[in-house]
Order: sequence, then structure tokens, then C-alpha cells
Amino acid sequence: MVDRSPWLTLLSHAVMVLGVAVVAFPLYLALVASTHSAADIVQAPMPLLPGREMAANYQAALFGAGQLGSHTNVAHMLWVSFVTAMVITVGKIAISLLSAFAIVYFRFPFKMLCFWAIFLTLMLPVEVRILPTYKVVADLGLLNTYGGLTLPLIASATATFLFRQFFLSVPDELVEAARMDGAGPLRFFRDVLVPLSQTSIAALFVIQFIYGWNQYLWPLLMTTSEDMYPVVIGIKRMIAGGDAANEWNVVMATALLAMLPPTLVVVLMQKWFVKGLVDTEK
Repeated sequence: MVDRSPWLTLLSHAVMVLGVAVVAFPLYLALVASTHSAADIVQAPMPLLPGREMAANYQAALFGAGQLGSHTNVAHMLWVSFVTAMVITVGKIAISLLSAFAIVYFRFPFKMLCFWAIFLTLMLPVEVRILPTYKVVADLGLLNTYGGLTLPLIASATATFLFRQFFLSVPDELVEAARMDGAGPLRFFRDVLVPLSQTSIAALFVIQFIYGWNQYLWPLLMTTSEDMYPVVIGIKRMIAGGDAANEWNVVMATALLAMLPPTLVVVLMQKWFVKGLVDTEK
């Protein structure tokens, strides 16, 4: 039985409020910095209340005015990041669905060997195989392209494993009923398995979108043209030198703009995300 002591309730709420304050204070500082001029930010102490330069700073960030380390506007960087994250997310989910479907419902030689070979790639992330992967992409002429940014990251052993476990939980009676109704493998996959997997797909969509959006090391090697910088690389390029040489107000505005798309994805899909994790555990 749970103890509902008033003091325990007060203590638990105080701990939660403290945790939120610790997490939110750096975000508040970034928001405040994005509303002041660059000269105000480098003064000691830094202002802790919002200023009057918010509109000018965000306009400078979005349309590329006054950035010292990069001349590409943030709106284009956000578009590059969005396209990259979406291609990686949709590609991972589509390939994982098809590979899990083949492993569970088809009989072919060395089926389990193929599954474990896919699963063992978890020990070989792109950071481990980055040099040979870069050599292959460069030889194919995919540097500074969306294909080069996305194709090496598009496979996912984790998603394949999760979909395989879910497909194994589908009753055999459902498979037999679909077969008796004359449904072929692709129709069974499209009309039965994919709708049943919606919550798992939603949960993986959130995880993989954030994974694709936050990519830094691979785009750092892949992109030499500013037109192909994702926003994470763009923020780094804006930091040109010491504190006095950087427009920290524009950098902070860019950082907050970069947080908006993944935050919106998490907020809008929170219900499906939690439901997908619970259903996967079951």
C-alpha cells in the first residue's frame, strides 16, 4: 500500500521541481541570450531578464545576416536536417519492417544466420566503420549529397529486432485466416501486419527522428559545402573564435530553433510513443 503522507508528497514535488529547474535553467539562459545584443551577453554579469532584440536576432539567424562562421541561413540548415532525419527515419522503419517480415514468415536457407548477422551489426555503428564507409561513399560520388548523408545510416538492427519480436507474437490463427481469404504475402504484410504495428512504428519514428536530427560526426565528414550543412554542424561553424568574436545572441537563437522540430515530434507523438513502448514490452 502506497504511503500518502503529506510530507512525503511535498518532498516528492520539491524534488521534481528542483529537477525541472536544473534542466530548464540552461534553456532559459539560451532564451535570454537570444533576446539581447552580442555586446550585452559578453558583459559580466550576463543579463538574466529578456531583452528587446529577439525579433532582430531570430531574423538574423533564419536569414543568415551577420553570421561570422557560416554564411548559410538557418532556414536552409533546418531544411537539410529535416530531410536527412526524415529519410533516415522512414528508411530505417521500412527496411526493418521488410527484413523482420522476411525473417519471421519466410523459409530460406541460413535464415537464423542472416538474423544474427543483422543483430551483430549493433557492435559496428558508423563510428567504428567510419573510414571504410567514407571511402565507399566518396568513391560513389555521394559527398555533399542527401544520399551520402542518409544511406550509410539507414539500416537498423534494433528496429529489425523489435519488429521481429512483435511479428512472433501475432497469432498463427490470423495468418491462417488471411491465407484462407486468399491474401498473398504482400497483402498480408500491408493490410494486417503494418496496421497492427502502428504503435511500434510511432515509437520508433520518434527515436529515429531524433537520432537522425542530432547526427554530428558523419555530416562533419560528409559535408564540405555550406549548402549541405545540417543545423548541428551550422551551429559549430558559427562559433568562429573567442567570446568577443562570436555573435552569441545569433548562436543561441539558432540553438533554440534547432530544438523546435524534435521537441514538436516528441510532444505531438508522446501518446503514441508511450503506447508503442508498452505494447512492445507486452
